[in-house]
Amino acid sequence: MNETPKIINDTDKPLNSEEIEIRRVDINVLKARAKAIQDKENFKNTVVIVFFLLMLGVVGIYFSA
Repeated sequence: MNETPKIINDTDKPLNSEEIEIRRVDINVLKARAKAIQDKENFKNTVVIVFFLLMLGVVGIYFSA
């Protein structure tokens, strides 16, 4: 007698009774998106490495002169 009775009325159900469709994702779209992100990161890393190598060369020339 301690349990609350579970009464389900039509008002308790959501108005939209259609089931939610499962959206499929194309693997090629995901691969392209991942490749674009990776290419952007690789470009940033390349720029940083080239900058440090140039700075190292400039500092080397400065101290050798």
